[in-house]
Amino acid sequence: MVRTSLLPRLLALGVLGFAYAAQAATLDGLAVHVTNTSEPVLCAEKDNVAINFASPEVRNFRIEAVHPAYMGTLRQDRWEPDWTACEDISEATSTKPHPTMHTLFEDDQVKIMGLSFSEFWRPTETTVTIGDKITRNIHLMQLLKKHNGKAEEVIAMYPGDGYWRIKPLPPQHLGWTAYGSSFIVGPIEFDQRPVANLKDVAFDPKTMTFALTLAKGGKAHVQITNLNEERMTLDVSFDEAISGTPFATLRSMYVTEFNADVARIAVREQKAHSWREEMIMNFRDATATDAWMGRLVPSRHNTSAPDMMFNHFRGPLGASR
Repeated sequence: MVRTSLLPRLLALGVLGFAYAAQAATLDGLAVHVTNTSEPVLCAEKDNVAINFASPEVRNFRIEAVHPAYMGTLRQDRWEPDWTACEDISEATSTKPHPTMHTLFEDDQVKIMGLSFSEFWRPTETTVTIGDKITRNIHLMQLLKKHNGKAEEVIAMYPGDGYWRIKPLPPQHLGWTAYGSSFIVGPIEFDQRPVANLKDVAFDPKTMTFALTLAKGGKAHVQITNLNEERMTLDVSFDEAISGTPFATLRSMYVTEFNADVARIAVREQKAHSWREEMIMNFRDATATDAWMGRLVPSRHNTSAPDMMFNHFRGPLGASR
C-alpha cells in the first residue's frame, strides 16, 4: 500500500517512467491500425479491455512487458482476486480442480511445466511439442527461468485459446511479481471472446523460441530476445501476413484507475512528433508505429503487473515504410 504523501513523487516518477518507455520506442516502421473494443464493467475479474492491432503488411513485430514506473516505490504488492460486483462469476465458479502437472522440459536455464485441467472452457486438440516429444491435453504451459538460485515463472501460455501472459524477472526488493494483461497473436477469431486457434505449440530451448502452428495455415514464431529485472522482450514473426482480422490483441481489465491492470494508453501516430496519451476507456483508434498500455499510479489489483508495449512493426525481411 502506498502512503498518500508519496503520490506526488509517484506521479513524477510515472512521467519519467513513460519518458523512458518512449525513448525505448522504435519511432519508425509500419504504422498499424489500433482499435479499442473495450466495454465498461464493474467486475474486476473480467477481461473487458481489448486493444486490437491490424495490418495486411505486418510480418514482424515486438511485444515487451516492462515493470511499471512506480515499481521501485512498492513495499506491498496486491494480487488477490476481487469479486466485488461480479454477478455471473465468483471464486467458486472460477476455481478449477487441482491440475495434473507435467515437467515437459528442464535444463540448467529453463523449466517448462504443462498443466492439464479436468475441464477447459472450450474444446481443444492443440498439441505441445518439445524436441521429439508430443504431449496432448496441455491447457497451460509455464516457462520458468532459473535466476539467482530460483526458478522464476515468466510466461504463462494457454495453447487451447492462444492467450499469453508475460512478465520480467522480479526486482530484488519484491522477489515476486504478478501477471496482469494478456495478449493473443493471430489471426484473431471470436469464440465467446477473442481467441487464436492453434494446432500445435512447439518450444526450442536452444533459441528460446515458440513455434505456433496456426489452425488456418501457416506459422508464427515468438522468440524471447531479452529477459532481465526490467523487461521481457518477445520478437514475433509470421510466415504469412494476416489480412481481414487483427494479428494481435491485448486483453486486460479496467474498472477504475485504482482497480485496473491497465489504465492508460499512449500511441505514437504515424509521422507524429509527440505521443498521444489517453485513459484506456476513452481511446478509440489510431494509426500508429508504437503503443504503450499501462499504469502511472498503483492499482489495488495486481499492483506489480507490467506495462505492455507493442512496436517494431515490419514487413518481410525487416522492410519498413
